[in-house]
Amino acid sequence: MGPFANETAMVGLVLALCAAVGLALLSLSRKQPFPEPSRRYGSVVLGLALLLMVGTSAPRPPGLDGVLWVSALLGGFGVVVGLAHMVRTRRDVVVAPLSGVLLCAGVGGLMARSWSDLTTLEQWVDFVALVLLTMGEVYLVFRGLLIGKLPLAWSQAGLVALQRGHLEGSRGAIACFERGWAVDEPHLNPMAYLALSRIEAALGRSTEAEAWATSLASSGGEAAVAPEWIFAVESALVQHVPDAALRWPNQEAS
Repeated sequence: MGPFANETAMVGLVLALCAAVGLALLSLSRKQPFPEPSRRYGSVVLGLALLLMVGTSAPRPPGLDGVLWVSALLGGFGVVVGLAHMVRTRRDVVVAPLSGVLLCAGVGGLMARSWSDLTTLEQWVDFVALVLLTMGEVYLVFRGLLIGKLPLAWSQAGLVALQRGHLEGSRGAIACFERGWAVDEPHLNPMAYLALSRIEAALGRSTEAEAWATSLASSGGEAAVAPEWIFAVESALVQHVPDAALRWPNQEAS
């Protein structure tokens, strides 16, 4: 009796884990400034898990080793892509840690399956590798799910929403810019404050506009914001609120 003697039950458990990760990615994607990476990857994981679940009722169902390999490969690919988004593009923080769950499950299961056939040295090597893999997953969870913030991406998403004319709502420009600041990246704060003050002023909400203008002044004022950013925000606003310039400070109607 080796590990995972009841292979049918273990196949179902691994596939259920894949489906749960896919559903979690789809759910969390709605809370990201750019939901496309986690939504696409979650759809792939969930679709493949459902397809393999259907395959378990076939005359030749997928074996446990094959399912573990699928989990490991999906997880490895997701970790690579997720890290690229987390570190380079800074547009997603959920793909890497949730993919790490699949990677750890797949690799750990494959190691356990071959454990009894390994020499003592090989067992120690596998054990150390598994510990390092688990430590990496803990880091990804901490870095992504617990403290992961995307202020730059939220500002980018706010500008996209602004250019499309979506000013209010849960994914509107105002909601995005309200998340586009961070204590550890103070250079981003004036960008968000300026955009919010301009939008609120354009909508005729002087009280909110003054509050954001005060926050902008305390962060260095408009001098701390790149002229290109100011131009992009104002140009997008004027397209949807033609008389917006009349309500901005030190602005004249064009």
